[in-house]
Amino acid sequence: MTKIPDIVKPLASDLIWNLSPQTQTLYLTFDDGPVVGVTDWVLEILDRYNAKATFFCVGENVERNPELFEQIIKQGHSVANHSYNHLNGWKTSNFTYYRNVLKADELIGSKLFRPPYGKITRQQVKSLKKKYKIIMWDVLSGDFDENLKSESCIKNVIKASKSGSIIVFHDSEKSKSNLMETLPEILRHYTVKGYSFKNIDQDEKFR
Repeated sequence: MTKIPDIVKPLASDLIWNLSPQTQTLYLTFDDGPVVGVTDWVLEILDRYNAKATFFCVGENVERNPELFEQIIKQGHSVANHSYNHLNGWKTSNFTYYRNVLKADELIGSKLFRPPYGKITRQQVKSLKKKYKIIMWDVLSGDFDENLKSESCIKNVIKASKSGSIIVFHDSEKSKSNLMETLPEILRHYTVKGYSFKNIDQDEKFR
């Protein structure tokens, strides 16, 4: 599902699906890193377009690549919690899930959290929202789908995005091929149209 249907959002209003639409702003997000050979490339492309983004990091990847994690922050991007080792909330006990998120928090130190796979139970939401802003998305690029060509990923984003959209990409080995074709085209397309790219926590909701 590329675009989250508007009917879904009121049913889960305690989750954040998109941000302020008043200005021409998009919120690029990257899940599952940091990964050497992917995240560093993303940082280079973002810098080329003076674009900021939010990186939802997996704790064990932060431990593997601490210098790359620090580079994300140094270049003015936001980091956020994506659990310690990418747990599926639907298949994990609440206690195990909370411990996993908190373990990642010790490394990442963010009040933003995105559930891996977007799968989280109502009870998990109820508990975690006391400490975190739970960030979902309204546009999914599909770059993780190895059966999807990059042209389709580009069309997915352009067709579904509007000002205030939170867009999901993945800085992972699995998504690398599609990402490297898709991300520059998206940055180029929206820069020409006069859009800016900001960190999620730069939005007025977090001020």
